[in-house]
Amino acid sequence: MRHPFMAGIAGRLASHGMATLRYQFPYMERGNRRPDPPGVLTAAVRAVAARAAEEGLPLLAGGKSLGGRMTSTAAAQSGLPGVRGIVFFGFPLHAPGRPSSERGDHLAAVDVPMLFLQGTRDTLADLALLRPVVEALAGRAALHVVEGGDHSFHVLKRSGRTDDEVLDELAGAVSSWARGLIA
Repeated sequence: MRHPFMAGIAGRLASHGMATLRYQFPYMERGNRRPDPPGVLTAAVRAVAARAAEEGLPLLAGGKSLGGRMTSTAAAQSGLPGVRGIVFFGFPLHAPGRPSSERGDHLAAVDVPMLFLQGTRDTLADLALLRPVVEALAGRAALHVVEGGDHSFHVLKRSGRTDDEVLDELAGAVSSWARGLIA
């Protein structure tokens, strides 16, 4: 939750009037590199979403990479009370070099709108595989593509853009999408 990307996007979202609640999965709190089993991860998502819903504010859930995937997994399994939409900052559709769309199968069971933010250089989500997944969600999902962005949305210098400009783009995309849900 203290990763520079997470801090940066939280700040950018705040500039759009959107508060964020960042948290860590138990394995991160323990300082482990290996993620907890999916059941532990989805339980953490449910606990955080339930606590956030107690505030009675419009709530979006989501996360970066594994965090986003576990959020959608929890939503697919039993819903997330109070959550109006899910935002994915780099959905990890497959392992690097192993293209597949199986990690997206559960998305059909998610009953809230979803926003996928993906870079064109993301080695964990071949856009040729992700686009059909999003299209199959029949209007419940939108895809925002960041030209030249990798899985962490880093862009090469030759792109003519900075990582800060990409953070601004991401926050703007989330803000515009969220206004449509919360209005």
